[in-house]
Amino acid sequence: MGRYVLRRLLYLVPTIVLISVVSFLIIQLPPGSYLDTVIAEMAAEGQVDETRIAVLEERYGLDEPLHVQYFTWVGGMLQGDFGESFLWNRPVSELIGSRLLLSVAISLCALMVTWLLAFPIGIYSAVRRYSFGDYAFTMVGFVGLAVPEFLLGLGLAYIAFTYFGQEVGGLFSPEFQDSAWNLGKVLDLLGNVWMPIVVVGAAGTAALIRTLRATLLDELAKPYVDTARAKGLTERRLLLKYPVRMALGPFLSTVGWVLPALVSGEVVVSIVFNLPTTGPLLLQALKAQDMYLAGSFIMILSLLTVLGTLVSDLLLAWSDPRIRYGNR
Repeated sequence: MGRYVLRRLLYLVPTIVLISVVSFLIIQLPPGSYLDTVIAEMAAEGQVDETRIAVLEERYGLDEPLHVQYFTWVGGMLQGDFGESFLWNRPVSELIGSRLLLSVAISLCALMVTWLLAFPIGIYSAVRRYSFGDYAFTMVGFVGLAVPEFLLGLGLAYIAFTYFGQEVGGLFSPEFQDSAWNLGKVLDLLGNVWMPIVVVGAAGTAALIRTLRATLLDELAKPYVDTARAKGLTERRLLLKYPVRMALGPFLSTVGWVLPALVSGEVVVSIVFNLPTTGPLLLQALKAQDMYLAGSFIMILSLLTVLGTLVSDLLLAWSDPRIRYGNR
């Protein structure tokens, strides 16, 4: 196990370096820069301030060669300085940090909903294969996979507003928007945040149900299950001790996308429900070619994906010795 972990950790160094280069190049690929946007706005107003342009170039290092800009950006990140947003004129770390808590909360809640629903339903569908319940859950799963998140969000918003009179959009109702924290504000927050949690978790739940069902059916057909049954193990103990444990791979592998999802905040869902998460901020940064903000987002998401994949691999190797022995 130690050699497997060490080898996986050594892979991280060149991967992270390559990610930083690719992230920087992605931001530089579109023609022009944020400074071109500022110049266009000045031209539309009929006055181009050359002095201000020169100040902006020097301030953000836009007059430097690309490789100098890259090393400046990476050097700043290593010191905890992600640069300053052109669009918001604020430090990038401050912008991301102010929206990160809500993104993390929604993503974690959606993950819990996904696991709590997918795990028992997937087991039931595999054990009661071709039963009425299996067909019903299969149909719901296909619907969950087929319906886009934004459409499901709009449908839930329509139902909540039309039939329950609930305010849709944002985190709080107008009367609690600027009030101090109290029990009423907490309950109002829970009443508004359940919709994005359900929408974010719906597609993941449907996919995990199908994956767990298929994996568990494959395990139940293996000879060791018949051997354990012949030794007198009860069906419930046999199921939980062997096949379910071997079928946990899909759940453990979801860690790889959970970590970046904590920051991305499900961009489309956040836009539909007008949530102040990191997702819409990333979209605005990309549209405005806000180099430091967009580049920091892409870098953070990429790093979290790499780390999440590492954690998933380690958990899978811990739960299934065949993985670590097969990678020697």
